[in-house]
Amino acid sequence: MPSFDLILLFDYLGTMVFAISGTLTAGQKKLDIFGATFIGFVTAIGGGTVRDIMLGNLPVSWIQTNAYFFLIIAGVLITIIFKKAVLKLRNTLFLFDTIGIGVFTVIGLEKALAFGISAPIAVIMGLSSAVVGGIIRDTLTNEVPVLFHKEIYATACISGAIIYLILFYLTVPVVICQLVTVVTIIGIRIWAVKYNVVMPSIWNKDKE
Repeated sequence: MPSFDLILLFDYLGTMVFAISGTLTAGQKKLDIFGATFIGFVTAIGGGTVRDIMLGNLPVSWIQTNAYFFLIIAGVLITIIFKKAVLKLRNTLFLFDTIGIGVFTVIGLEKALAFGISAPIAVIMGLSSAVVGGIIRDTLTNEVPVLFHKEIYATACISGAIIYLILFYLTVPVVICQLVTVVTIIGIRIWAVKYNVVMPSIWNKDKE
């Protein structure tokens, strides 16, 4: 099916970009090659692994094919060998990363729905697919995960997932649901970063 091929293509692209993201973070923390490779792996497959375990989809998706393994290795090697060039592509990587969280949200959501999971929990599965790898990366490298910053990140994924569900239950073709969801998440994320839109803090610093 064309929709499956499109999502699979973006899935592969997102996996490699997340591996690059993890490796860059490891490099900034002066980790050795093994450490960088490990961080690259957990960033790329962490969200999907947690999702599949929670859904009982075993063995987890990335174990069932060598494609993800080689994509992650390629991402790690590209980052290590062409470090300076990769650093110059930060804006491009941001776009690919944004595409990645959009696609991973759709994949997690659709997998949950296929397992008969209720809509609210399916949204959480979509969110987990998109952000858990980044949470693991940041935790292992002693950073506060971007999910817990005021930056619009998880909110974009949740908004996209809700739109997917609305369209899905209105019997809109699946490929349209997928594309609209991914575009929505990308749009919200780029808009928030461009205009420095953030979530409000629960603490009022003036009163601390």
